[in-house]
Amino acid sequence: MQQVFNGMPASDLGVRWVKSAASGANGNCVEFAQVPGGGVAIRNSRDPNGPALVYTRAEVAAFLEGAKLGEFDFLLAG
Repeated sequence: MQQVFNGMPASDLGVRWVKSAASGANGNCVEFAQVPGGGVAIRNSRDPNGPALVYTRAEVAAFLEGAKLGEFDFLLAG
């Protein structure tokens, strides 16, 4: 099994990347992929060969729950 770690080149993961249908065509999006071992990798869509941030499923679930509850809305306030 391939070792997966934070900061490794996203292109080295050999996974299928997906992004939200709400992402615009101007490249302002992040992409997600399931990685070997059950983790989740995130990359900047404008830099597909750049570093991947790798999180556990529990970490991603906690973030998504907080986002659904609006806990991070202040980051977008003008």
